[in-house]
Amino acid sequence: MLKRRLGRTGYEVTEIGFGAWGLGGNMWLGVEDEESREALRTALDLGINFIDTALVYGDGHSEQLIGEVLKERGIGEDEGVYVATKIPPMNSEWPGKDSVPLEKVFPRAWVMESVETSLRNLGRGELHLVQFHVWHDAWLEADEWPKVRDTMALLKKQGKVLHWGVSVNSHHPETAFRLLADPLIETVQAIYNIYDRSPERGLIDLVREKDLGFIVRVPFDEGALTGTIGPTTEFPKGDWRNRYFAGDRKREVAERAEKLKGMLGAEARTLAELALRFCLQKPEVATVIAGMRRPAHARANVEASDGRKLSPAMMERLAPFAWEKNW
Repeated sequence: MLKRRLGRTGYEVTEIGFGAWGLGGNMWLGVEDEESREALRTALDLGINFIDTALVYGDGHSEQLIGEVLKERGIGEDEGVYVATKIPPMNSEWPGKDSVPLEKVFPRAWVMESVETSLRNLGRGELHLVQFHVWHDAWLEADEWPKVRDTMALLKKQGKVLHWGVSVNSHHPETAFRLLADPLIETVQAIYNIYDRSPERGLIDLVREKDLGFIVRVPFDEGALTGTIGPTTEFPKGDWRNRYFAGDRKREVAERAEKLKGMLGAEARTLAELALRFCLQKPEVATVIAGMRRPAHARANVEASDGRKLSPAMMERLAPFAWEKNW
């Protein structure tokens, strides 16, 4: 597995990371815990050394499964496998809104409590990277912000949080540009894929300027860029994709995917591979956290990490597929 530097953290992380949202078991349905554990074991066997999770994924269930697998493998905090997690907004609202006060989203006590809970769930004494799971720069004006920042600095001094980052609002990374100028923030996570090019509107420039670790999420657009979703696709009852692909959206993504399939060949054999190679085209990208709920997902995803770049001609053909949407 090829590695890239995660910004100022200095971590050398695999350019394909393990996205662990699906391990939570409460939103992505249809896979049992043991298969999820085996997916993570397979990813580790293949060399993946970056795992991204969050406290909100299954109310800590994703963190707990990760902790179990790392313990059974005897992988400690200093063994070269990096785990990133996230502090959920206390009001459970995404995206972050300027109309909601910081005191209702990330008060100092909530930040402390969330970090301690993640430490217990993962069975760790320190967390490599903790990210705010949502953000809006309006919160920097709140009286609570200096207290929160002091808490971040304290947790870092205590060795409980080694590095801080932020997962920015979907489709609108500019709502965190001011926070990204703070030297305490060393990484940024954002949606970036063939359809969603929003990081190209300033974020990638800021990543380069501030030497931030850029973590790409949603490379497959929740499955729309895998070519496996058609007009009649059915998801398990209670699966969040029933909302994401509501109405006529499954037909829309199927039609777009069919056009993309016509571009497959020597540069990418599958849509998923094409999607990952698109993200890795940018040198500013440190790692792409692809969802891997099954061992086969891990085996397929790592194949994109071979150093081959998409040709300028392919990138030019992909340009018209940029799709402004906010589902």
